[in-house]
Amino acid sequence: MTQPTHTHRDHGGKYAEIAQYQGAGALEGQWLVVYEDLDKGVQSATTQDDWRQQWRPLERDDCPLCLGAGTDPIKGDKSKPCGHCYGLGKVRADGKPLSDLWGVADIATGIIQRQRVELEQLRAIADYPGVRELVERERQQRIDASITLQEQEWRGGKGHSHGGQRYTGD
Repeated sequence: MTQPTHTHRDHGGKYAEIAQYQGAGALEGQWLVVYEDLDKGVQSATTQDDWRQQWRPLERDDCPLCLGAGTDPIKGDKSKPCGHCYGLGKVRADGKPLSDLWGVADIATGIIQRQRVELEQLRAIADYPGVRELVERERQQRIDASITLQEQEWRGGKGHSHGGQRYTGD
C-alpha cells in the first residue's frame, strides 16, 4: 500500500503525490500534480497552485491515525478528538501514541514553542519599514472596492419606480 504524503487542509484524508508534469494545450505553462486519494483509490490531477493551497505535506510528528487533524477519523465525528493523539494532531517523535498526560503536556509545549517562533518571524516581517502602510493601503482598497460593488448592485437592482429601476436622483 502506498504511504500518504499529504492531507487536505480542510477535509483531511490520505493522499499520495504521484508525479508532476508540465501542462500542454489549454494548460500550457502550468504544472500539474497527479495524486491518489488513498481512501477512495482514485487518481486525479490538479494545478500545482491548487495543490499547494489545498493540500499540506504530512510532517514527521503528525498523528498517523488522524493525519494531524486532531478529530476522530474512525467514527467520522468531527466534534470528538482523536483517541490516538488526544486531539492535538501530533504524536511523539517516534510516531508512537501518547501513554500518559505528561506526554500530552510535552507535545503541547512543542506546539506552543513552534507557534511562538512563527509569530516572532511574522512580527519581524511586519516591522520592516513600509509593510504596515502597504497592508493598510491594501485593506482600504479592498473596502473601497467592496463598497463600490455593493452600490453598483443596489443601483442595478429592482426598485419601485417606473420601469423597475431605482430612483437615484440623477
